[in-house]
Amino acid sequence: MNHRIITISRQFGSGGRTIGKEVALKLGIPCYDHELIEMFAKESGFSEEYIKSSSEQTKRQGLLSSILADRTYDTHITEDFLWEAQKKVIMDVAKKGPCVIVGRCADFILENDFDCLSVYIHADKSSRAKRIVEVYGERKDTPEKRISDKDKARKAYYQKYTKRVWGNAEDFDISLDSHKLGFDTCIKIITELY
Repeated sequence: MNHRIITISRQFGSGGRTIGKEVALKLGIPCYDHELIEMFAKESGFSEEYIKSSSEQTKRQGLLSSILADRTYDTHITEDFLWEAQKKVIMDVAKKGPCVIVGRCADFILENDFDCLSVYIHADKSSRAKRIVEVYGERKDTPEKRISDKDKARKAYYQKYTKRVWGNAEDFDISLDSHKLGFDTCIKIITELY
């Protein structure tokens, strides 16, 4: 392919989605994040609600909890089926032309077939906690617990399907601290590197 794709992996609350959307806007290219959910639903046949609840996480259940959950399908088979649907959709989107893809292991999925600029966005926990309250509002769980749960889920999902350590700087072209650098600087750096 003769066009470039930007993939953005991110810690929860670091602003990776916002940065990705702004980069795409500045470059005049599409950004895919939540838009992929509808595409995954069409490809897999599962509902958008189910895919949203399963997105970027893997279930770690024992036999007893699976039985007690009264599942009518095998969770691991379903996860693997959704992974294959996700890979196909991400490859199809990337083939259409230059774009930004946020999350969903796109860096790994596309690395061998496309000219990708892979970016990892991170920040310290206190700034992420503050941001998720500002963006997503207060919840029953503390911001720190929400961060911990979401990051653990993303880490397990990424490691299951890529066999890599999530957030390992060696696996990305660039790693940016959105709190120290600020969103505008991150956007400028990514846009210039593109």
